[in-house]
Amino acid sequence: MSRIGVLLADDQPLLRRSLAMIIDHEPDLTVVGEAGDGAEAVASAAAGRPDVILMDVRMPRLDGLAATRRICADPALSACRILVLSMFELDEYVYEALHAGASGFLLKDARPEDLLDAIRRTHRGESLFAPSILTRLVAHYVAAPRPHRAAAPVRTLTAREVEVLTLIGGGLSNDEIAAALVISVKTVKSHITHLLAKLRARDRAQLVIAAFDAGLVRPR
Repeated sequence: MSRIGVLLADDQPLLRRSLAMIIDHEPDLTVVGEAGDGAEAVASAAAGRPDVILMDVRMPRLDGLAATRRICADPALSACRILVLSMFELDEYVYEALHAGASGFLLKDARPEDLLDAIRRTHRGESLFAPSILTRLVAHYVAAPRPHRAAAPVRTLTAREVEVLTLIGGGLSNDEIAAALVISVKTVKSHITHLLAKLRARDRAQLVIAAFDAGLVRPR
């Protein structure tokens, strides 16, 4: 069984060492590199092609947001998933990180077992949080004025895909979407696959943001 390669990007050596000890203790995980700032994270990602990057937001030279944006814009790193590390649950940069391509975020005071679960779930392409929690998080930031935010290209979607995207933005799980539209879960997954391709979204987190950006869902 191949191990999930993790890159640690944080400007605190002690934290990186602690994270590395926790991660390397797992049989299916391994730390493949460390970076003390965003520029090093970008270079290390290009050189090592990690599966998951734990990315701090506030770092010298190049912050985690800019590093995330550069990594996610590189086609060669399309399989790489970024999990942002944050001090606060509603950190002012979380929305921007997700919009830049991150798959989710994790609190730095999370329990070790939650950290390990987050890495595995992120690698599988899942959202780090339950859909309803992610929706509340994104809604908090979408509510703020952002005059330069571009709307998602929903014109390319079918009527059914728009319905599915709206429900995703509303925080519904696949089972709940299937029940609401009276279709099978397999059909829901098929629609999600099409949405990811048409909207060029990396994962479900990006679909939630697309739903908000397109005005399909309003902040609560």
